[in-house]
Amino acid sequence: MTLFKYQAKNKEGQVYERSAEALDRLALYKVIRDEGGTVVSIHEEKSGGSAFFSLSFGSLFGGVKTQDKINFAKNLGQMIDAGLSVTRALSVMSKQSKSKAVQTLMSDLESEISHGVTLSEALGKNPNVFSQLFISMVKAGEESGSVSESLKMVGLQMEKNYLLVKKVRGAMIYPAVIIAVMVVLAILLLIFMVPTLTATFEGLGVQLPLPTRILIYSSDFMVNNTVLVLSGLLALAALGVVFYRSKSGQDLFDRVSIRLPLIGEMVREVQAARSARTLSSLLSAGVEVVTALGVTAEVLQNHLYKEVLIEAQNGIQKGEPMSVVFSRHELLYPAFVDEMTAVGEETGKIAEMLKGVADFYEEQVDQKTKDLSTIIEPVLMIFIGLGVGIFAISMLAPTYSLVDYIQ
Repeated sequence: MTLFKYQAKNKEGQVYERSAEALDRLALYKVIRDEGGTVVSIHEEKSGGSAFFSLSFGSLFGGVKTQDKINFAKNLGQMIDAGLSVTRALSVMSKQSKSKAVQTLMSDLESEISHGVTLSEALGKNPNVFSQLFISMVKAGEESGSVSESLKMVGLQMEKNYLLVKKVRGAMIYPAVIIAVMVVLAILLLIFMVPTLTATFEGLGVQLPLPTRILIYSSDFMVNNTVLVLSGLLALAALGVVFYRSKSGQDLFDRVSIRLPLIGEMVREVQAARSARTLSSLLSAGVEVVTALGVTAEVLQNHLYKEVLIEAQNGIQKGEPMSVVFSRHELLYPAFVDEMTAVGEETGKIAEMLKGVADFYEEQVDQKTKDLSTIIEPVLMIFIGLGVGIFAISMLAPTYSLVDYIQ
């Protein structure tokens, strides 16, 4: 069991704060609805159980790869569909896996289920491995009698998100590596090459041009303060990481990322695709729309999108359509999202419509990552050319000064 601290709004519109123990957030949503409240915010306080239990499930399985989780969901769904019991399927997967962490996880899940715990409850005891989305979909499958379909669905949903993020990261790695190599080369040139040329220029006794003097001053500073410069760069990088992980840093990054040229549109489409795919999967598995919005908000990392989904969650409880909420935030969710959602609400096929939205934006992101790679290459060539040109001019300019001096 997990202890949650939550804020909710009663029927009179008054906000109250309480604490309650629940198996997971899905169970807590039901508790709050049963007491006549509307969720405002939820904060996980601590988990029940012994320290050993927490260690075994928290630290040991924290390193399970995303691909392993995808394979787990797909394979378990197929085995249950083929007629194997959950414990038997887990035993088979444990023997097939080459990862010791996965083997131990399968064995512990098998042991839990053998002692009468449901699959969703066993998964809920591994919060560092299985997301709330994963647990909620399995629990919905258990309630509807279609666990195998829910597992296949969550496996497909995770795979789609994994591939989407992988494509975007792949498009960003190439320019990041090139820029990093250029910075390293520039530092090495300033420390080792420029001082040699500086000694030659000083021996000639000519007046050096301004770009050359700036380059020499920079080189002298780095040579005389190498440890200080490197320490400063490391400290700057560390501070950047700390700031990025802070709430203020995340808020700033979330706001800036959706407004960047070229990248911003792709970020918005990625978030729209993830929102639509997750909501579609949850609704198809039989999860109530209010709960599905809450779980989807937990899955998304950008706080701006979380706020929109929480607003939609509260709006639905007041009788407001989800599409209306999306239409108020067109900077985040393109008009296509609220239009397709509205069609789904009118026809009763909102899960299918959202799946179509997800498919559309995933294709858009796929194409944009390919286009981005094509655009980035000439931009990087120009950037590299400027860097090389500035360095060459700075070093060659004194040669022309020397010719004038001799004449």
